[in-house]
Amino acid sequence: MMKLAALQMQSAAGDVAANLDRIARAAAEAAGQGATLLLTPELGVTGYGAGEALTALAEAPDGAIVQRLKAISAETGIALIAGFAERDGDDVYNSAVYVDGDAAPVVYRKSHLYGDYERSIFRAPEPSTRLFTHRGVTCGMLICYDVEFPENVRRLALAGAEAVLVPTALPAGWSGDFIAEHMIQTRAFENQVFVAYINHCGSDPLFSFAGLSRIAAPDGQLLAKAGSGQEAVLLVDIDPKAYAISRLENTYLGDLNRR
Repeated sequence: MMKLAALQMQSAAGDVAANLDRIARAAAEAAGQGATLLLTPELGVTGYGAGEALTALAEAPDGAIVQRLKAISAETGIALIAGFAERDGDDVYNSAVYVDGDAAPVVYRKSHLYGDYERSIFRAPEPSTRLFTHRGVTCGMLICYDVEFPENVRRLALAGAEAVLVPTALPAGWSGDFIAEHMIQTRAFENQVFVAYINHCGSDPLFSFAGLSRIAAPDGQLLAKAGSGQEAVLLVDIDPKAYAISRLENTYLGDLNRR
């Protein structure tokens, strides 16, 4: 079992230092409440709406951003997932990194880019399955629009993921409301996994965000939720063993190939 904290955050577009400081404060707060992993939003380190500056802010996983995240993790004793712009040669990816003290970081690159804004900045890799184990729980990462394609969550579940952790930058509006209010719980139920979907709130120079962060259990129930306009820290226990009955009753993964 692990205790997951999630920060619904108002990032400062282009201000990496300020955003890292905000994550550090949240990490200390969450660790003080017994959490072992803190999840933060899509591109939370750089700000989602930083525009063309994202290219200049992009760094390799051994750069200063990830080194600072590792230091925050070591100082507070809590692992982190944070979204950043990742550079690999001439290519820039919309990425999330899992850090746990001095352990090697795990980087996931968003495969399904949303809209002309993202496509003008980032490269879209092939979908990938990046799993890690945190406090005995097998976890996978997706980013925002990725989770709206059921194949992505199903791929992770079939690979053994028990929790799917999703930094997002969901915009305000009716479609965003539907995704937060209905789709996240459905993805959890149809794959019998936990799904944590953690958003920005407020606005930056280019976008207004829906907030509405959600953490859903394998039985489709909400474990925690945030409102639309304010920062919030959600805190839940992720215990796959507690949902054994749900998996026995809802055998989707095992029945996929039965005729």
